[in-house]
Amino acid sequence: MGDAQARAKAHSELGMAYFQAGNMGVALQEARVAIESDPGYAPAYNLLGLVHMSLQENAQALSNFERASRLAPGDPDIANNYGLFLCQNGREQEGIREFLTAVKNALYKTPTRSYTNAGLCSLRLKDDKAAEEYFQRAAMADGSNAQAIFHLADIAYRRGNYFNAKNYIAEVHRLNEPNAESLWLALRIERKIGDRQAEAGFSSQLRRKFAGTPQHQALMQGKYE
Repeated sequence: MGDAQARAKAHSELGMAYFQAGNMGVALQEARVAIESDPGYAPAYNLLGLVHMSLQENAQALSNFERASRLAPGDPDIANNYGLFLCQNGREQEGIREFLTAVKNALYKTPTRSYTNAGLCSLRLKDDKAAEEYFQRAAMADGSNAQAIFHLADIAYRRGNYFNAKNYIAEVHRLNEPNAESLWLALRIERKIGDRQAEAGFSSQLRRKFAGTPQHQALMQGKYE
């Protein structure tokens, strides 16, 4: 690695840390310094894409993600982030292709993330079958991916597979502390199964811990679907 690329790498990594901390101004500045150091350093453009996406500056985000992708085709982190941008901007099929590009890279450390994103993107297309497959792959890649398992529970519930849904939501609660969304789903699953005691337990937790949430309000109004 030459000096220019080393400088670009250092400033990109520092910029990413600022981005993750929510300091967009400094992240933007560090990305620009990285590009000045090495105009061909793809992660700097990826960082610019993330910052502009966060600021809802879509034209700039698109330009930088495209540039990053051209400079480093197949880079899994770039493909994942570009896919997220596409999915959030009405280009779901293209986004899913980027996620699948990411998981093809054998060196990608977090394929579960891109499979989950592909599942979420499929839900936007109302394609439960594809979404289920991606969430299953996400859970196989990382058994602690509670987000993917929650969505498997939700899909199973909507299909009427209540006992599968019950098993999935139990696993979600084993992995993470229940939240309003997971308790509300668990409560409705038990209501469909007919286990009034379990339903009452989840209802009590929802009322006690998450009063005022949309899920609590739906419970109070008896709007279970």
